[in-house]
Amino acid sequence: MEHRTIPEHGAGTDYDELGQSLRVISEDTAHRISILSNASALIWETLPDINWCGFYLMHEGNLILGPFQGKIACTVIEPGKGVCGAAAARNETVRVQDVHTFDGHIACDSASNSEIVVPIHRNGEIYGVLDIDSPLFARFDEKDEKGLESVVRVLEEVLR
Repeated sequence: MEHRTIPEHGAGTDYDELGQSLRVISEDTAHRISILSNASALIWETLPDINWCGFYLMHEGNLILGPFQGKIACTVIEPGKGVCGAAAARNETVRVQDVHTFDGHIACDSASNSEIVVPIHRNGEIYGVLDIDSPLFARFDEKDEKGLESVVRVLEEVLR
């Protein structure tokens, strides 16, 4: 994979390229944890102005910490709790411009000010969530939401 310059915030992220890169780095890998580990590293290296990127995976009814990049994180999140739990319970992307105003926000890193969480599906069920935090308020916009949802669709394909 060729080296790319990370765009400044506002310059936009090429989510099609990000999805294609994810496909390429996953093509010879069957193990889901390896795929998710590389996916979190790829997103971490590609998206500007983020301070945490990773996955929570469903296990016995709760979201359990999976591969990630960033500071130490919460290990268990109940569905409906925090932004991750809300996204899993609602089965929809949750984008929060100011996490301090989100009722029930779980603060793993006090430097995080905005967050986006995208559900991941496998066999028609919630498999987990992609969680990305930023120290900037209102870091994630509609383009990021649609772009990250498209990246998650690629991830769902390679996790089969």
